Amino acid sequence: MRHWLILLTVQVTTVLFGITITSTAVILPQMRGALSATQDQIAWILTFNLVATAIATPLTGWLSERLGWRRLMTGSVVIFTAASFGCGFVQSLDALLLLRVVQGAAGAPIFPLGQTILLASFPRSHQAWALTMWGVGGVLGPILGPTLGGIIGEWLSWRWIFFLMLPVGLAAGTLASLVLSDARQGQLRRFDFLGFLFIAVAVGSAQLMADRGQRLDWLESTEIVIELSLATVFFYLFVVHITTTRQALFDPAIFADRNFCLGVVVVMIMGMLQYTPTVLFPPLLQDLRGYPDSMIGYLIAARGLGNFTAFFVVAQLTRRSPKLCLFAGLTVQALGGLWMASLDINMTTADVFGSNLLHGIGFGLSYTPMTVLCFWTLPAHLLTQANAVFSLLRMIGSSLFISLTLVLFVQATAMADVALSSLINPFEQGLLLPWTQALGEELGPRLQEQLGREVRRQASMLGYVTAFQFLTLVALFAAPLAFLFVTRPRAAH
Repeated sequence: MRHWLILLTVQVTTVLFGITITSTAVILPQMRGALSATQDQIAWILTFNLVATAIATPLTGWLSERLGWRRLMTGSVVIFTAASFGCGFVQSLDALLLLRVVQGAAGAPIFPLGQTILLASFPRSHQAWALTMWGVGGVLGPILGPTLGGIIGEWLSWRWIFFLMLPVGLAAGTLASLVLSDARQGQLRRFDFLGFLFIAVAVGSAQLMADRGQRLDWLESTEIVIELSLATVFFYLFVVHITTTRQALFDPAIFADRNFCLGVVVVMIMGMLQYTPTVLFPPLLQDLRGYPDSMIGYLIAARGLGNFTAFFVVAQLTRRSPKLCLFAGLTVQALGGLWMASLDINMTTADVFGSNLLHGIGFGLSYTPMTVLCFWTLPAHLLTQANAVFSLLRMIGSSLFISLTLVLFVQATAMADVALSSLINPFEQGLLLPWTQALGEELGPRLQEQLGREVRRQASMLGYVTAFQFLTLVALFAAPLAFLFVTRPRAAH
């Protein structure tokens, strides 16, 4: 009975985290107008949150050893919920970003600690099942988040998305305080503040560079050069530090495990694939197709539905062959990305729903076997630290990839705009004839304005297609890595 209660508690806390991330993505276009932000600036609402989560994640192991599971999970949920509630009252982008950073930092332990609790509470023979059942609850976030975000955003306002996190957060915090024990995983160690400082500066600088590089013309900007230098130097210092100090932020022993090292590479790629379609589709559907928020929410929820569909078979497939299941999941994600890359300005709702559903199925098929393989050969006393690294790299992958994908989108859109504009030449009547016939009038100021709008629409669509092609290539690159994992525990364990 206690195992079921622990599983339910971890599920509810994960749902809270998932709803907050995915519901916010749907209302980004509405928030962009309300806060007078550009498309890349409004994406900071997601990326700042993710990078704050990534920076704070290394604290999870030390905090769980010092506070115990119950107090850490309860405290994280309470602060996370309070920050979410406060986001509904903000009047400026700066204030919202500040609260999103607090929210991300407070929520950092929720995912890795939940995964650690499950892996430590269930025997190895039941871990795939436990992770799958956790995943079934976890996909409620990606299903409910976009759906509620779209409906509430359309009928009320984007602020109510944050207000409605309060009851979910209260339920999650209550369960955590009543069900979890104050068990500590691992021995109590001195916290490595210097190592934490090194990795925090490195990750923060890299994220700022990715977010602001496009606007500041990359290496032409002194700020970007400084951020690149800080990211490089402090990451190097972090690597040197953890390999030479006695009580490092992360025990170097976890990096001696082959499966874990492969796993963190794959999880970083999975982080890249997880949120990017959720960020790209809402502005695409609203700006280029005029879809209302509620319809966008239903379509984006297809990813969560795909995750849910995969969970009916992923436990059995993982038990039979986790490597093959991981390969199949990444391949399906590549196929989903290829479908997205084939869309054009006349896409149908079935195309959007189907491509997101397929991509979600692929993610659901890959996540469980990837997690099982990553921790397959690690000893129990390293699980908390390993899960912190695991979540850190997943968040870094998500935040950096969102920023880089938006850079790619902006550049591809600009290039397409120039190329298409060059085709509108009043001296080339053959090129203009299809436009004049379609729009029903001769070349003049009104037609030129219409042509300009259409060129911008088509150029934006080409930018989105380029971003989806990049998404596809990343999944294709990752798929063969599945066969490099080892599926037999080492004798020493």
